[in-house]
Amino acid sequence: MKHTTLSVATATAIAVGATISIATAAGAQELKYANWAPPTHTINAAQIEPLAKALSEGTDGAVTLRGYHGGELGAGPADQYVRVLQGTADMGWGLQGYTSSQFPKSLIAELPGALPLDAPGYKALWQAFDTIKGEYPQTEVIALWGSEPNILMMHDKDVRTPADLKGLKIRVAGSISAAAMEALGATPVQIPMTQVYNGLQTGLIDGVVSGASVLSDFKLNEVVGSVTTGPNLGRLAFYTVMNKAAYDGLSPEAKSALDAMKGEKISKMTEEAWIATANKALEAARASDATTVIDLDADGSKAFNDALADVTDTYVSKVGGEDTLAAMRSE
Repeated sequence: MKHTTLSVATATAIAVGATISIATAAGAQELKYANWAPPTHTINAAQIEPLAKALSEGTDGAVTLRGYHGGELGAGPADQYVRVLQGTADMGWGLQGYTSSQFPKSLIAELPGALPLDAPGYKALWQAFDTIKGEYPQTEVIALWGSEPNILMMHDKDVRTPADLKGLKIRVAGSISAAAMEALGATPVQIPMTQVYNGLQTGLIDGVVSGASVLSDFKLNEVVGSVTTGPNLGRLAFYTVMNKAAYDGLSPEAKSALDAMKGEKISKMTEEAWIATANKALEAARASDATTVIDLDADGSKAFNDALADVTDTYVSKVGGEDTLAAMRSE
């Protein structure tokens, strides 16, 4: 699989030459938020709208934030970070896993078993921020959060043991979930989430490892026939960043309004919305005659968790992430 690498030097060069995309009219500033997902996605109500409200209220309408949805500022979630650096967008969200080489220590939060299933991902990421902040050059980090725990969602296969995954093509978000699926005997396939529906429908992939929120956010409930929960398959991690020059150029009132929201506050709000969406989607799957939900208990999950333990240990050692993992775990 191919992963995009964005070096600090490259990021700096892009940012220095970027044109800040703040539209100015009659003294008002409109900040652009790039959202590659549809406007119905959880990110809109969970994060974009609260940030927009805070900025508008904090500046008496002098600074507004507009969401550009469905990839209007450029298709594809993998390029979100670069769009912010270039000034195509002032702010945008993405997945660290889509450009895995840029975020080696941030991705520790995604590792199977790195965090308990019920541990808040946003808190772990912010606890470790001092060890990972260098992975976000030339931006102001607005939010860092995690998804609900990953589960397996299959088109027409039931998965109860690792052996059931042998040879199946499973869509993954990045290098972490790819290594996990390989350890379980599956073949990882990396395609954007926006292409997963069609991939399941056409047989390009047999299943997907992700959080249950995608069942509703991307309508995968229409093409997923079986769901497996229980094993600690890790989770996804996300970021929202702002062009550093755009942030530094904000009025004192706008900066104060944004500072009151950014960090753990908006991260917590976003993650809790993600989990609420996931819980609702999973409840709908349980109630659907078209979907089989397999909930593995501790004994049933053990074979998966045992097979994945080496994935986590190997990755942490490879990236020198022992301090980051300890911080995420509050050790």
